Amino acid sequence: MDDFLIKFFPAVHERKLHAKEDNYCKYDNQFLQLFTSSLYLAALVSSFAASKVCTKFGRKPTILVASTFFLAGAALSAAAQNIWMIIIARILLGIGVGFGNEAVPLFLSEIAPVQHRGAVNILFQLFVTIGIFFANLVNYGTSKLHPNGWRVSLGLAGVPASFLFIGSLIITETPSSLIEHGKDSKGLKTLKKIRGVEDVEAEFEQIKLASDIAHQVKHPFKELMKRSSMPPLIIGILLQVFQQFTGINAIMFYAPVLFQTVGFKSDASLLSSVITGIVNVASTLVSVYAVDKVGRRVLLLQACVQMFISQIAIGVILLLNLNATNLLTRSEAIVVVFLVCLFVMAFAWSWGPLGWLIPSETFPLETRTAGFAFAVSSNMFFTFLIAQAFLSMMCHMRAYIFIFFAGWILVMFLFTIFLLPETKNVPIDVMVERVWKQHPVWKKFMD
Repeated sequence: MDDFLIKFFPAVHERKLHAKEDNYCKYDNQFLQLFTSSLYLAALVSSFAASKVCTKFGRKPTILVASTFFLAGAALSAAAQNIWMIIIARILLGIGVGFGNEAVPLFLSEIAPVQHRGAVNILFQLFVTIGIFFANLVNYGTSKLHPNGWRVSLGLAGVPASFLFIGSLIITETPSSLIEHGKDSKGLKTLKKIRGVEDVEAEFEQIKLASDIAHQVKHPFKELMKRSSMPPLIIGILLQVFQQFTGINAIMFYAPVLFQTVGFKSDASLLSSVITGIVNVASTLVSVYAVDKVGRRVLLLQACVQMFISQIAIGVILLLNLNATNLLTRSEAIVVVFLVCLFVMAFAWSWGPLGWLIPSETFPLETRTAGFAFAVSSNMFFTFLIAQAFLSMMCHMRAYIFIFFAGWILVMFLFTIFLLPETKNVPIDVMVERVWKQHPVWKKFMD
């Protein structure tokens, strides 16, 4: 929004108004990128603290801590008077993201029945996409409120934060966490409650056995460095790296910038972002339906093909038709928006939700919070990297940036074929026996 740029990034606003601005470089500003990326740097660091809180106090208190930081970050964002206030607010939000992303996927994986674990866990990503959609609607609506529309936009982040805060007081702790903390009878009672049946002895004993093994491990991060812990750790980290190197955050963070670059005016570019938000939500619903039916690998492989074609096509169109100062024709710009939607669609039913689901279900209980912390921090580090670098990359690489991401998608396709096991319908606490010890590559790592 211009009002936001005038207050915090006047140099960017001046460049944006310049008559001969370079289409690919109008937003290339390290402070503007730091505004976006500081959140993810804070999330990276805080995810390790969140792992300790998650193990020591449980999943429920960790979610409560996350919501508190979200509320503080939203309030400071709305009240910000200078660039450093707004970056500190982003850091507070980032700590919330670190705690939330650590606890929520684990919470969902641990309470879900095995046959619905994928669908339940993907509800996390579904509500992330709904959040993105609402954020785009809010931005579109508040862009016309001068001069403080941006304050309303950033302050409204307090609404979902309030829902999370209230919800964290109402939800039950997971049976795995209760049993891990020696509250066996409460764990059994909770398990009966969330399953809706009395006969849960087999699952209770499975969790109890996993908990007994976990108690023998005094230093989970040290345990995580052992050879037998490598398969889920490597998979968990690589999934996060690949999730970011699809180019999704480059497209979702900067969709308004991207659409302005190809010739849409300011309001039209925000509206185009709303369209991609709708596609994002609808496609995540496809994943909720399909993940426990067709499996994880099928969704990931199909999406690689669709994303690869989309990125190559966007790159070629911009390469041939968009130089430093011209605009695409209306029909060319519409084709780019369509291709972006095709890309977002594939990501939303695959690498988006499954990047969180698979690491949350593949670690044994003794290294689950520590291993997932590595996954979360890897995600945040590479999100930070892309957020901090994308606008500069777009300025220097121009249309080739889309070819760059397409190359990574090809690597992801090969990774999925050769290294990623299927985890559909495998109980979370027998993953080692049924998945890692059976896989042609990873079985060599197991004791």
